[in-house]
Amino acid sequence: MFKFDTSNLTVRIFLGMLAGIGLGLIFRQFVSETEDFLIPLGIIDISIKGFFVDGILHAGGQIFINSLKMLVVPLVFVSIVCGTCSLTDPKKLGRLGGKSVGLYILTTALAITLALTLALIFKPGEGIEQVSSGNFNAKEAPSLVQIFIDMFPTNPIEAMAKGNMLQIIVFAVLFGIATALIGPKGKRIAAQFEDLNNVIMRIVTILMNLAPYGVFCLMAKLFTYIDMNAIGALLKYFMLVVVALLLHGFITYSLFLKFLTGLSPVIFFTKMREAAMFAFGTASSSATIPVSLETATHKLGARNSTASFTIPLGSTINMDGTAIMQGVATVFIAQFFAVDLTLNDYLMVVFTATLASIGTAGVPGVGLIMLAMVLTQVNLPVEGIALIIGVDRLLDMLRTALNVSGDCMVTCVVAKSEGELDETVFNDMHAGLKDEEVHFPQKG
Repeated sequence: MFKFDTSNLTVRIFLGMLAGIGLGLIFRQFVSETEDFLIPLGIIDISIKGFFVDGILHAGGQIFINSLKMLVVPLVFVSIVCGTCSLTDPKKLGRLGGKSVGLYILTTALAITLALTLALIFKPGEGIEQVSSGNFNAKEAPSLVQIFIDMFPTNPIEAMAKGNMLQIIVFAVLFGIATALIGPKGKRIAAQFEDLNNVIMRIVTILMNLAPYGVFCLMAKLFTYIDMNAIGALLKYFMLVVVALLLHGFITYSLFLKFLTGLSPVIFFTKMREAAMFAFGTASSSATIPVSLETATHKLGARNSTASFTIPLGSTINMDGTAIMQGVATVFIAQFFAVDLTLNDYLMVVFTATLASIGTAGVPGVGLIMLAMVLTQVNLPVEGIALIIGVDRLLDMLRTALNVSGDCMVTCVVAKSEGELDETVFNDMHAGLKDEEVHFPQKG
């Protein structure tokens, strides 16, 4: 019997990440977006850029991300149906929604308030000269009213094909409620969905064991092309965003978890390591949903009936990391263009960014679209976004790790308030490890 050493999965993912960064920095000495280096091998010359970076590494990283995204729609739909049809109290669904949305909005408001405060204290935009020759064309975000209308799908199959998470959640909830209301027939359907959910979670486990290789490829390509000059020029802005992300994650989330549930933040963040590294590597909350859901249920002890609702919802509307970027970026751009913002302007930034976290849910390039909305509200030039694009890719990875941690924190709080959190599982440092094991049967 072949057995993966899953007890060291976190270490292997971390080593894969470091190895990828190291290889990327080495390749960076030889190639760039426009230049290449050829390795002579007798009859043919192998291109580092074309064969390794844009070939093997690009393919490996994209296959890994696509494999995760492949599971998002079926996992969200199946797990929400399983959770909803098991609800015995119809009012519970309303409580879950109210508590989840309320906590997500509150943490987002606190995040941007923290970011604005730090930016006003440390002034990241003062003394900065031209740092980018790029440009940014803002896309128009849909109105909040249109977002609520679009939550209800006209074609659920089309919603699944496009990965529209809010529409999938609405349809899955209705499907689960209907399943629960048809009696014995519904129980047979629910049992099949439970079996299907187990199959999908097993696929998640397989992909988790392949994560070190996927993360290696993603990091190697990213650090081959990353603009170190932009990071140097924007070092104060970059570091301020990083510090704000760390403070919000380790202090704000810890306080929420401790005072609302009495649970240990140390245990929580220890168990979040793998999901956070997945989020960092993929820079996509949606792609990390399978891992977040597995972490919330198997390691943190939240029941599927709660986690299946809060995790997909959080991946769509929880924008704490993006809100922090917006807060620091707004002050940075205002200082760069020597524009003085009033107290009312800063309050408008908090209000706009908080509502925009819901109003732009599921829109591609959501972070920069939200920032464009915020800048417009306080009469700052949207073109200023071009100043920070050079370092946004790396910061996006950190923001995603924070958002995923926030999704699981809110899940624990909501599950605890509903009596659906198994504290024995939460406090067990070995919980969920057996679920990550992959066994391949051998013949004979």
